[in-house]
Amino acid sequence: MTLAGFLVAVWGVGGVIALIARALFALTPIALEAIRSGTLAPLHWVVLLAWVGTNAYAEGYKGFHRKFSPRVVDRALYLGRRPTVLSAVLAPLFCMGLFRASRKTMVTSWVLLVVITNLVIFMRRVAQPWRGIVDAGVVVGLLLGTLSLIWLFVKAIGSARTPVLHDVP
Repeated sequence: MTLAGFLVAVWGVGGVIALIARALFALTPIALEAIRSGTLAPLHWVVLLAWVGTNAYAEGYKGFHRKFSPRVVDRALYLGRRPTVLSAVLAPLFCMGLFRASRKTMVTSWVLLVVITNLVIFMRRVAQPWRGIVDAGVVVGLLLGTLSLIWLFVKAIGSARTPVLHDVP
């Protein structure tokens, strides 16, 4: 991979991380507000702990570490080796599978994007402490997903492996 290709790959993964980081910075204070308020009843704590654990596994491990992060990294490496101008400029979107991917990947990526956007809009209307409880689980899942993405990318650029899961038609 050339230096330019490497920079495109870094832009792809870095752009995805920046999108996730934006969500983390927006949601973390809301989650902490619910916890710090001192108004959580025992039921709230049980739901909070169960939700955080569920999201750590379902979103952080199953969703990010096992599916999303490897695909982002492989597509970034693929793009770094075969950049086009449009794909390089839109590298984060390319890495997320929003274009130049198999039909299944694009449908899944776009449906997830629409569903997540609608959930964000809906959750803005939910009052504390429930919004903070939900956001706490999401923050944990996103944080684990971000760490997974960074770890897999560093691991991949340190090896000479060829991407396998890039899912480009």
